[in-house]
Amino acid sequence: MKVGLFDSGVGGLTVLKELIDKYPHNQYYYFGDNINVPFGTKSKYELKILSENIIQFLLSKDVDIIIIACGTVSANLSEYLKNKYNIPIYDIISPTIKYLNDSNYNDIGIIATEMTVKSNIFKKVAKRVYQQACPLLVPLIEKDLDYLKELNYYISKLPKFDVLVLGCTHYSIFESYLKKININTINMGKILCDSIKIKGNKESKINLYFSKVNHQLINNIEKIIKYDYQLEELCLNYQK
Repeated sequence: MKVGLFDSGVGGLTVLKELIDKYPHNQYYYFGDNINVPFGTKSKYELKILSENIIQFLLSKDVDIIIIACGTVSANLSEYLKNKYNIPIYDIISPTIKYLNDSNYNDIGIIATEMTVKSNIFKKVAKRVYQQACPLLVPLIEKDLDYLKELNYYISKLPKFDVLVLGCTHYSIFESYLKKININTINMGKILCDSIKIKGNKESKINLYFSKVNHQLINNIEKIIKYDYQLEELCLNYQK
């Protein structure tokens, strides 16, 4: 099967990793729009233009399904995009909301981008939900800079919670750190993988496309993807 995924940068690679681990025998086409990162501060109109251009590119690769590996786009445009295109499209947030509603957690912390928090998508969770926007984290991750001070600050602003939802796919990068300090986390990529079935074939291939390729990006990719991949720079022609 040909699987398309997209995000604003390297965050969605954490979702890709989970998919490859569980469904290795597929062709994966990933687009990271790191020229326009972060998506979390973009308007809904800007997100719409960016997402439509990326989806058109993925469709040109004849993908069978598309996964919105971006919390911000999932929160603000998932229904619009699912209705617009005649192809199965899966968002990263809906499976997590279902999981939370079926869980025994009562107090749920959410860290996410500004636009995800503003969307109130997590208000669909029928539990006590505490949200915190974290505008500095994605830029720090993309620049491969230390983020622990800012991360700890954002978490400290939340009331006491039973579990912390990593509401942006970039945030899965520090999941191991949070476990070390005894914070129970929910990785939306893992929840997504448990909620869908992807039929594999004999050919395994990982194709990564980014709008800007440099050594900083490659360092970030190598930290996440441990498989062989093909990397290409591709800046899409955005029409507003």
